[in-house]
Amino acid sequence: MTTAQGGQQTLGKILFYNQLEPLSVEKHGKLGVSQVSNPFAFLADTHLVPLTVDEFGLAAVCYPIIFDTQSKTPLAVMGLRPGMNVFLGADGSLDPEVYLPAFARRYPFLPILANQSQEKGNEDRVLVCIDRSAKMLSSTPELPFFEGDKPSRYTQEAIQFCREFDMLGKRTQEFVKLMDQHGLFEATPLALPRAKADGTPDEPTKLGEYLRISEAKLNALPKEVFLELRDKGVTAVMHAHLLSLGLWPKILSRAARIQASTPLR
Repeated sequence: MTTAQGGQQTLGKILFYNQLEPLSVEKHGKLGVSQVSNPFAFLADTHLVPLTVDEFGLAAVCYPIIFDTQSKTPLAVMGLRPGMNVFLGADGSLDPEVYLPAFARRYPFLPILANQSQEKGNEDRVLVCIDRSAKMLSSTPELPFFEGDKPSRYTQEAIQFCREFDMLGKRTQEFVKLMDQHGLFEATPLALPRAKADGTPDEPTKLGEYLRISEAKLNALPKEVFLELRDKGVTAVMHAHLLSLGLWPKILSRAARIQASTPLR
């Protein structure tokens, strides 16, 4: 249930990206992007999308926010299984009222850490890549990647967005570390309610489990620890997460409406 690959460390398989290439004027000087119908149709096979903590406030009114059981990455729940995104229409159109995580909005760009030097004063070099297979890429672009041999304004803005996303990712890691440090996570099973032919409840179908912040553990924190978390500005993030968990019925209801065309396996 709670596996979603993300991150920026390698050129291996990363969620959404199928053909990563370092952006260069030599290879991509004549390319760019053009408007296409349903540009976020690539979300169709994805039910969990990574979030940053700065997005919790906006995301919490749209879908449950959970944490991966292994990496503890925050995830937006957009469906119950791979191949079921309940916020996409059959044509790949995105529900206009749903908040789209920055992880998806930066597509087709992706920053990759190219040099993880341990020497003091040396920063990791960020290599900007694109997904060469993205359907919005065009050889007759409305928004070119380059103007002459220089990155276009569009590309510069995309690179800046990627840099800001990297900063938010680090803030998210710090938040997760704090939650872990104070033992606030708890594993929670996710089960799909079922009913027998006569309408009486049947044994639920277990879909997996996820991590959430435990309200009981949060309330049991010593006062000074809670105030410390408050002063670090994370209590609003925790409460947004807890509020979002009330949206599970919304996901189940949407999933039920598309059950006939995409049955659970």
